[in-house]
Amino acid sequence: MRYKVSLKKTEEGYSVWVPGLPGCWSQGGTETEALENIRDAIESYLETVEQFRNLL
Repeated sequence: MRYKVSLKKTEEGYSVWVPGLPGCWSQGGTETEALENIRDAIESYLETVEQFRNLL
């Protein structure tokens, strides 16, 4: 599955978030690092959502 991400340059590097997944964000020193980090964040986000679904 693919998600649209938003990327913004900051004083510290890059901030990146997924508008379709509230609270899913990350950062990195470079654009490439930020995009790699958001992939990990998306995976963790989706795993957590699945865990909560299994509890219901």
